[in-house]
Amino acid sequence: MSRAPDDPPAPPAKGDLHAMVTTLSHVARRAGVGQSTVSRVLRNHGSVSQATREKILKAAADLHYVPNRIAGTLASMTSKLVGIVIPSVGNTVVPEVLAGVNAVLEDAGFQPVIGVSNYDPQREEMLIESILSWRPSGLLVAGLEHTERARGMLKGCGVRVVEMLDIDGAGVDMVVGTSHHAAGRASAQYLLGRGYRRIGYVGHDIRSDLRAGKRLEGFRQVMAEQGLVILDHEFSPHRGSSVEGGKIGVAALLDRRKDLDAIYFSNDDLAIGGYFHCVENGISIPGQLALFGYNGLDIARLTPQPLSTIRSPRIAMGKSAAELLLAGGPAQVVDMAFELIPGATS
Repeated sequence: MSRAPDDPPAPPAKGDLHAMVTTLSHVARRAGVGQSTVSRVLRNHGSVSQATREKILKAAADLHYVPNRIAGTLASMTSKLVGIVIPSVGNTVVPEVLAGVNAVLEDAGFQPVIGVSNYDPQREEMLIESILSWRPSGLLVAGLEHTERARGMLKGCGVRVVEMLDIDGAGVDMVVGTSHHAAGRASAQYLLGRGYRRIGYVGHDIRSDLRAGKRLEGFRQVMAEQGLVILDHEFSPHRGSSVEGGKIGVAALLDRRKDLDAIYFSNDDLAIGGYFHCVENGISIPGQLALFGYNGLDIARLTPQPLSTIRSPRIAMGKSAAELLLAGGPAQVVDMAFELIPGATS
């Protein structure tokens, strides 16, 4: 089908280093107004009718327009900025990924610009728009699930995008991570293989941490294949992913279900809290109760009884993501294999 003369051009291929993004003139043509009118509306400056304002905002949203904040400045025409959007800095997992990313970017002379979404999709969308407005050389984003508008901006931004930490889903461009669904399945297979059948779960808010939800889904699938179910769950969304949340969560779970022989945790932070509860209350590990986490944190390895868990290669994952971003090339998915650590708590 032919394109009307006043329609904006189709988005360029991600591999084109000279790719153009949607501009103010594209929005103006789509809305049928002048560029100055579009500029006034997007800067919220000057008087414009409500109908015209709505038409311009709709055109900007449809085209995934991102304002260019470096236009007209003395900034270099070749950006040395790389945007990074992460869910949290409240544990050691993401900082280790960032350490791997920064090691590569620093050597190549690039400067990271970091935004923290706090697992909020709307905040992630805002951060993506804000970072793209500075025209970075590339963008690293945690996870594969985004709002429709955020996904549209990532697809049409004209720079390379790498989604990190997860490979269970459709990526926008390049993807580097591990399969959380497979990690959950491996965890269940291990515990069932050790003879545990009366298993409970302690986790944080899987409605926001979708990767933890994928692990739980994989775990449940293996249980169902054996005709089993997780007997009880305890979630601690208000305390989040913390040692305290794990300690309180295990206490509440065991108060309801004293017959459990194992507990699967959404991560090592919670599992360590559960370990502390058992030690303080004379619960034999793994004689009376087995514990299994996820992440392979140093503290989990250094407890008197090293935690049974799955280790993800976080620093290597960050390095690989940054290297792919700078190297370019075709869209691809890189599976960074996890490692199951038997530990001493199962």
